Amino acid sequence: MQLVDLSHSIENGMITYKGLPAPLICDYLSREESKTRYAPGTEFQIGKIEMVANTGTYLDCPFHRYADGKDLSQIQLEKLAELDGILIDVENKQSIGKEFFEGKNLNNKAVLVNTGWSKHWRNDTYFENHPFLTEEAATYLANQKVTLVGIDSHNIDDTRTNTRPVHTTLLKNEILIVEHMTHLHLLKGKSFIFSAVPPKFVGVGTFPVRAFAKVL
Repeated sequence: MQLVDLSHSIENGMITYKGLPAPLICDYLSREESKTRYAPGTEFQIGKIEMVANTGTYLDCPFHRYADGKDLSQIQLEKLAELDGILIDVENKQSIGKEFFEGKNLNNKAVLVNTGWSKHWRNDTYFENHPFLTEEAATYLANQKVTLVGIDSHNIDDTRTNTRPVHTTLLKNEILIVEHMTHLHLLKGKSFIFSAVPPKFVGVGTFPVRAFAKVL
């Protein structure tokens, strides 16, 4: 069995989404300070993290888009872990239409879209003219009753406009979204099981995940 890590590391000061603040990762209790609280030779570090939920590789659930949608605490584990996966390889293509998904068995699957865009991660190029799914593709995926859609791009929608039809369509149908993935090319030609599990927050619609695939 091989596990493939499909997540970016989260670092202090890292920008995931232009316009949103970078995470602050620091000590709440440093090892040096802990020496004053514990017996000699006993040291601990307690970290402090301050960040927006859209940081790193993250999962969107319906509450992200809809006030009455399910939040992270309401999503069943069966929709997050041990999902049959399928890779859609669409490198060097900006607008990804339904034709790339037609004729494939997608029902109840985690559909991961490999665009190759993660090579621009933490570079200004990452934010501009990135690959995205069309509204028609989102409607097709919803009709195929997929469980989750992931992409290794800046956004699953076209950010050149202020509409978000892919988020709107998928999350309305309780289809989860994982954005800012990486290493999807390692799944080419392989059968795999996919997992991306966030913490169980109430009142939150997006949060970082450790997304990974188990190659069969």
